[in-house]
Amino acid sequence: MRHPAIIFIFLALTSCTPPTGNRDANVKAAVAEFYQSFDEGFTKPADYAAEDWYHINPYGAVDKGRDATMKTVRKVHQTFLKGTTDKIKDIDIRFATDDVAVATVTSEASPFTSPDGINHGVEGHLRTFVVVNRGGRWLIMQDHNTTILPLPASTAGAPPGGAKTK
Repeated sequence: MRHPAIIFIFLALTSCTPPTGNRDANVKAAVAEFYQSFDEGFTKPADYAAEDWYHINPYGAVDKGRDATMKTVRKVHQTFLKGTTDKIKDIDIRFATDDVAVATVTSEASPFTSPDGINHGVEGHLRTFVVVNRGGRWLIMQDHNTTILPLPASTAGAPPGGAKTK
């Protein structure tokens, strides 16, 4: 009698844990949809994002909520980012819980000229996404984008804060 009970408990426990490969793929798919939407100028519905999406752009501006975020990103993609693309170079997925993942993406954006008149060539970006499983769907709940700037030659390799090395 113990043997069938042990098998039942084992099967019950293992069936509750989603396969890691599927979770990784689902999180990556949500992030990839974001980048595809970026490349298309955010013209379609943001089905990859949660209603409470919290978006932080490279300049530090914050949009709270999917509707507010889409309004902002559509505006910039109809103006200075029109035709700009951002291609994923690397993506790292880590799970905080079974239903929460953090995706760190390095990407390369095509050239554009920002509203301040600065002509940006091809530049790297580092974006962190919080992706959550809600109702069986993986959705972006938060993202924060940072432009990767080359260090000036005088500080390249220097430790943070200007501390001197021996």
